[in-house]
Amino acid sequence: MPAKLVKGLEVAKPLREELKKRVEAIKAKGVNPKLAVVLAGSNEASKVYAQSKEKVASPLGIEFELHIKPDNVTTDELTALIDKLNADPKVHGILVELPLPKGIAKEQVMNRLNPKKDIDGVHPFNRGYLLGGQEDLALVPATPKSCLRLIESTGVPIEGANVTVLGRGDTVGRPLTSLLINRGATVTVCHSKTKNIDAVIKKSDIVVAAIGRAGFVKADWLTANQVIIDVGINQLPDGSITGDVDPKAQEIVAFVSPVPGGVGSLTTSIIMDNLLDAVRLQGLA
Repeated sequence: MPAKLVKGLEVAKPLREELKKRVEAIKAKGVNPKLAVVLAGSNEASKVYAQSKEKVASPLGIEFELHIKPDNVTTDELTALIDKLNADPKVHGILVELPLPKGIAKEQVMNRLNPKKDIDGVHPFNRGYLLGGQEDLALVPATPKSCLRLIESTGVPIEGANVTVLGRGDTVGRPLTSLLINRGATVTVCHSKTKNIDAVIKKSDIVVAAIGRAGFVKADWLTANQVIIDVGINQLPDGSITGDVDPKAQEIVAFVSPVPGGVGSLTTSIIMDNLLDAVRLQGLA
């Protein structure tokens, strides 16, 4: 039997209805949730991502403002803008689109964010709360949070599950590992130094692939009843997009997230969820 596709938009729809209700409740208290996005440079993909956030924010009743800076912007100019947004009581969330132009001190920019306005959970304070199991005090990175929502949507229990996370990056692998541990999973993190990755994956109940290599996870590494969440977005020579998992996985496993149409389709809604969490953390709702 073919795998059931875990589509991001199917999970996003009920979430957006929930977000609308939360926005209405917050506005009833005299607060108008606002997201500020900082776009530095002329990266076309970043422009598309920024525009997608505005498209999701508006129907939810969330205010949106985009701050565009040129390729030759300096670190000092970016940190000055962030200082201004941090101090603006009408701005409740700040997101800096990546990648930043060459020559920008990325960590200096990200660390300048007010942790309670850090919508994508990149500030060390938020990472520390997450690592320490204090999610209620943290803003959690959107992509790993999306992975978690997709897993939960399958109905397969996370508590007690053997989960393999393929990739140890700061964007997905590390924060997702903390989220899973906090929910009682037994987590194995595989990376470029891991031996016998195929054997590790075969023994897993849930696999999350976030390594950035097209088709890295082979179909014969997989077994029936597994949940596969594919975070990879890789462009092939013909211009098409594929994930980190062999598409033939759909013929083997129980659940698999498609690429495109999986994790990425949910992430923007999760960012709005984080914005409303930021309002709460700021003591406004």
